[in-house]
Amino acid sequence: MVLRNIVQIDEKKCNGCGLCIPNCAEGALRIIDGKARLVKDVYCDGLGACLGKCPQDAITIIQREAKEFDKEAAEEHMKKQQPAPHMACPSTKPTQFESGQKEEATKGLESRQSRISNWPYQLKLLPPNAPFFENADLLIAADCVPFAYADFHEDMLKDRVLAIGCPKLDDVSLYRNKLAAIFRESNIRSVTVVNMEVPCCFGLKRLVQEALELSGKSVPLRQETISIKGEKFS
Repeated sequence: MVLRNIVQIDEKKCNGCGLCIPNCAEGALRIIDGKARLVKDVYCDGLGACLGKCPQDAITIIQREAKEFDKEAAEEHMKKQQPAPHMACPSTKPTQFESGQKEEATKGLESRQSRISNWPYQLKLLPPNAPFFENADLLIAADCVPFAYADFHEDMLKDRVLAIGCPKLDDVSLYRNKLAAIFRESNIRSVTVVNMEVPCCFGLKRLVQEALELSGKSVPLRQETISIKGEKFS
């Protein structure tokens, strides 16, 4: 045992998104029971390549007593891993659903009107000073939500301004700053965050909370969650 740099994971902050997994070249990290965990001390080189990929700031490098990094053991460990270790994240698990019942239920329904009231609505493209933000009820939805939830337009989007993005794949710092600017420059009346049930998607609400803190504004905030089968949790 030696005193050396090694990864430490704050399980209270970690949401199991899995972004750190493919960035650890030694395979020292795995998602276990919904949290990123250090598999073995000997696999961690302590260089912190995974640090910049944690949107929750759950990973730090500390000094503690640990076994020395074993490069050969780490390489042998990596050979035994699946080709795509990032697939450990539950949000990427391939799943197929039966669609017959839903097809029967929708037969005979007339096409419905779109409730989109603004363009653009990709968060990356939205100008913070767009006039439609003034006195708006803002709906911030994860990219997958409109595809999964059949009643998205009528149940969630009606009378709201829409912004969509992905808290796992996109630049969260850009989102944080963009939302903070929107909150500062417009009188947003309320914010509703809608995310999918997968762990990485829950970071969207925290991102909005951080943006509100940066803006210095106090806006009513609520959250709704959609299952991967397209059901809304009450």
